[in-house]
Amino acid sequence: MTSNNLNSKINSDTLVIIPTYNEKENIEAIIKVVYALDTAFDILIVDDNSPDGTAAIVNKLQSEFPNRLFIENRKEKQGLGVAYIHGFKWALKAGYEFIIEMDADFSHDPNDLPRLLKACKEKGADVSVGSRYVEGISVVNWDIKRILLSYFASKYVKLITRIPVNDTTAGFVCYNRKVLETIDLDRIRFVGYAFQIEMKFKAWKHGFDIKEVSVIFTDRVRGKSKMSGSIITEAVFGVIQMTLKGLPKKN
Repeated sequence: MTSNNLNSKINSDTLVIIPTYNEKENIEAIIKVVYALDTAFDILIVDDNSPDGTAAIVNKLQSEFPNRLFIENRKEKQGLGVAYIHGFKWALKAGYEFIIEMDADFSHDPNDLPRLLKACKEKGADVSVGSRYVEGISVVNWDIKRILLSYFASKYVKLITRIPVNDTTAGFVCYNRKVLETIDLDRIRFVGYAFQIEMKFKAWKHGFDIKEVSVIFTDRVRGKSKMSGSIITEAVFGVIQMTLKGLPKKN
């Protein structure tokens, strides 16, 4: 089932977007954990033509979760940011009020989803960020070099941009739809981890309230990490360009 079969009456006001590429080891488990929560969420899988059969697993599960589980099949792998923007546009068109980003590999604990949603829905945040760095460093199963790289990258971004967010590269984020409607998604230029920085930066520049929710980040147990040197380079050097340019005149 793709968006062409989307029921006009959505089951929840909140959509969890999960981008996937070769996540057959994780995808069924994480979908079922989300649907076992007391809070109702719909899920959109944005799959970049995974050769391992991830999409086929999702397609099979759709009969178990009708009109709650959706999939968009993209032709090729173009980057995390491109996949999320595709999902954002889909969510806005479908009418969701809250849109959440989450990884498929359990590095983001699905049990934290209600807390992220509550920060926006009940506590008034426009954006809530599942943060590793609100209360010290909350990361499990990373080696010290990766922890230091991530921690100081976020400190660097905060220093350069002045954005009041401790975990600027976090990918566990809840957006109120008005944020995504305001940001010109077609003008987001980064596709890797810098995408996460750029989205928070633009939300902040537009005056939206960003709140951080402390979470514990756990490195993936199954499947292969998508981290690469080019992604890190984009995040580090792209921040300076983004800060100097600020917001476009028409956004």
